[in-house]
Amino acid sequence: MSYYAVSTRTDKEIMEEIDGGGNVWPTKSDKAGNHQTTIICREMASPKCDPKEVLRRRIPIIAWLPFYTWNKLIQDALAGLTVGLTAIPQGIAYAVVAGLPAQYGLYSGFMGCFVYLILGGSKDITIGPTAIMALMVQSSVTNYGADGAVLVCFLSGCIIFLLGILHMGFLVDFISMPVTSGFTNAAAITIGSSQLKSLLGITVSGSGFVESIVGVFENIRDTRMWDTLLGVVSILVLVGLKNLPGNRNGNFWRKTMWVICLARNAVVVILATLVAYLFYLNGLQPFKLTGKITEGLPPFGPPPFSITYNNQTSDFKTIVEGLGSSLISLPLIAILENIAIAKTFAKGRPLDATQEMSALGVANILGSFVRSMPITGSFTRTAVNNASGVQTQMGGVFTGALILLACGVLTSTFYFIPKSSLAAVIIVAMYYMLDFETFRVLWRTKKIDLMPLTVTLLCCVFLSLEDGMIIGIAVNLVLLLYFTARPGVMVQEETVDGISILVITPRQSLSFPAAEYLRDEVIYRCKLSGETLPVVLDGRHVYRIDATVAKNLKYLQTDLESRKQTMIFWNWSPEVRQTLERYDSSLAQYFRTTRTLDGMFFQAEINAVRTE
Repeated sequence: MSYYAVSTRTDKEIMEEIDGGGNVWPTKSDKAGNHQTTIICREMASPKCDPKEVLRRRIPIIAWLPFYTWNKLIQDALAGLTVGLTAIPQGIAYAVVAGLPAQYGLYSGFMGCFVYLILGGSKDITIGPTAIMALMVQSSVTNYGADGAVLVCFLSGCIIFLLGILHMGFLVDFISMPVTSGFTNAAAITIGSSQLKSLLGITVSGSGFVESIVGVFENIRDTRMWDTLLGVVSILVLVGLKNLPGNRNGNFWRKTMWVICLARNAVVVILATLVAYLFYLNGLQPFKLTGKITEGLPPFGPPPFSITYNNQTSDFKTIVEGLGSSLISLPLIAILENIAIAKTFAKGRPLDATQEMSALGVANILGSFVRSMPITGSFTRTAVNNASGVQTQMGGVFTGALILLACGVLTSTFYFIPKSSLAAVIIVAMYYMLDFETFRVLWRTKKIDLMPLTVTLLCCVFLSLEDGMIIGIAVNLVLLLYFTARPGVMVQEETVDGISILVITPRQSLSFPAAEYLRDEVIYRCKLSGETLPVVLDGRHVYRIDATVAKNLKYLQTDLESRKQTMIFWNWSPEVRQTLERYDSSLAQYFRTTRTLDGMFFQAEINAVRTE
């Protein structure tokens, strides 16, 4: 274990450094109570880590709770309640997206908050149902009903937790920014299009992009005027509230507008519900309503490992086989979404991906015991949490408590929530989830990266999210392998010691896909010069090679020798040189360690070249 002493700081400064992450903690105090030294415990550095330090790292609440104050409690309460007002309507809406009864959105909203209080490493993150998770679990709900979503939640949690224990977080590194952006945009388009039917008050079967659009056009004559009017007005109000000129640190009115802006989803849903209830009191029901929501808290019990749905019973093995690739893609997307959000709000502080995965895994496992669908970090609610000035993970307690209160007391009022207002909430959220900036960035920086982005986007929209993600990753890996197999090669003709030479410089490390290409490229350049010039292979950019490259470099030396050309290895690292010499000890004579090209050749080699 490596420990790094950090300069003297006060409790406040240490808490700012910890930021709820549990990465830094005090070890000594002076008489005034200020901590003089802090220690950073990094488990990967050495296995000999103090068990207490590992415990603090793996249960972060131990690190920050001793420094908790009443002032922080007040700020966390405000932030947590604000997030709760956003989480309730969003949860109901995402349950609808998943094809689940509305109460499942509430069941999914509180367990993650309580788990993350203890195991979470970021003060800002709020774990709960998200639009992408709802869309990805939709097929499971279609095949196995609500029990399918609960079982997927449990299995996803187990996989995520296992990946965290095995430090497999690096897997998400294979999902590049273009692929992620394409997936996110496709999910937003698919979810947004699936809500058009509710916005217009019509009935359409299917939830995919093509089915939704075709269904809307086929049933456009059944559009309900009042639902459409309420939905459009809700969209306009949501956009208007989002752009209110509020400020947390301003005067009373600016603070009020800031709070309304943060809680805009709740404001719109509450207003729409009041309108529907007023119509109901006057004997009218012009809107399609959410309808009866099961009252009370969810039952606590293990997830179902055998499911009976549509008069068909499926055992655990059959269900797992039916879930197929979604058992891999869903946990990976959950991890990607959660870690991406954690990095966004880390603001330069260290992020423990293993701990984030462990917390997310446990949240899903325990969530399945209260009938939750798969959950992960929510960018929208995390942004609200951050903007509300949350201080620690304690804010999640208030969010979870408010959702539990809604489950136990307020479910009867949810009956009057118009479906068009929920559709408006989702459509606006999906619009702001669209990532147009990445297209512009890639166009300016590297246009080839638009290929995996576009392929991922189109395949996710027209096939499925899982297929699109797999195809996008495959395209990205093909591009990566192509550029690995075709390293740039710089060729210069120089004069050294009175003789002309070819200096050939690979621009990156070499692995087996590039072995044949480099050999062919050098021979081609030599033939192109039309002369038997000595070849200097400059390895300043090559930090590693494998056995295949070593073999081909030996063949290259033999090929050049048959052409009566001398080959010299110059500027190669000791590790690479060792690999070459272990492959063929005779290659040792071709290495030069001079700092410049001058004086590189032995007199015998100079004479040989001049004789030729």
